Amino acid sequence: MSLFRFFALLFASLSLTVLISCTTQPPDTASAPSSPTPAPSSMAMGGMTHSGKPKININTAILSELDKFEAQLGVPALSNKIQASRPYGKPEELVSKNVVTQAQFDQIKDMVTIEDVVLTGEAKDIDYMTKLGLMKGHMLVAKELLDLQKPNQAEPHIGHPVEEIYADVEDQLAERNVKEFKTTLITLQDLVKAGAKDPAKVNSEFKTSMEAIDRAIATLPPAQRQSPNFVLQVINGLLDTANSEYGAAIANGKITQAIEYQDSRGFVAYANELYSSVTAQVEKQSPETHKGIQQAMAELKQVWPAALPPAAAVKTPTQVSQLIKTVEMDTQKAVKTS
Repeated sequence: MSLFRFFALLFASLSLTVLISCTTQPPDTASAPSSPTPAPSSMAMGGMTHSGKPKININTAILSELDKFEAQLGVPALSNKIQASRPYGKPEELVSKNVVTQAQFDQIKDMVTIEDVVLTGEAKDIDYMTKLGLMKGHMLVAKELLDLQKPNQAEPHIGHPVEEIYADVEDQLAERNVKEFKTTLITLQDLVKAGAKDPAKVNSEFKTSMEAIDRAIATLPPAQRQSPNFVLQVINGLLDTANSEYGAAIANGKITQAIEYQDSRGFVAYANELYSSVTAQVEKQSPETHKGIQQAMAELKQVWPAALPPAAAVKTPTQVSQLIKTVEMDTQKAVKTS
């Protein structure tokens, strides 16, 4: 073989080696675009805010739920304004429809949705019981006002279960084979609208209405209704709504919205009633937790000294929020130990 031919073959061999090496080398991951990690969808959050609470559907929420926006922003009558501007194609239409400003929307945007959150299992039962509990709270404060011969003030509280909450829970009532009782509530409402001129008749219809709500509650299994875990979560829901109602009632240290003050009084009253049903169990499981809940609930009761609002607020909305947060934290401890 000539010297020239030897070097030619050697050069060709080396070139082939380099070529194979280049084609089999793994790609440069530093420069190659990587597949993005899918961002969690809104469904992954289960319709929840970052705090773990369900978002509020501005197209379907009842006024008691919309009041949470009112309390957050301190805007009087915001709930009614949101309701009046329905429907919304997207949450941002709260701004484009001049319901709130952009700055206000930025404060509540994590709480807002236009999608229905489908609840199942225990979460659905808690929602059901909480809504019926709101009915009970309205009725309790209505009865106080009727006893004070204030039918004009009592009527809105009898009206809320009929006009708002019943429609919101109607599908669940049908699923649980609860006998229709909206007609019963309307009968009571009509009597009160007419001035409650026959107290005996009003009392009879009031009793019938409360029994109907109790029958709806009784469709939940007894073990569930007697479970501290379940009841404490319902209490949290009631107190959360009471907190927003109270915040909407106060302006400059004074109670400017009597209806919201009375709403929150009724919800706290029923929350106390529910807690009394599991007190012995919570105290047995966690004495310190029970002590904290009992103390905070006792302080909360002082905020609403009577059905008719006092001249000045007993506590500020911030103080009430802190007490309710204390109850919430203690109930979470009790749930973990049950």
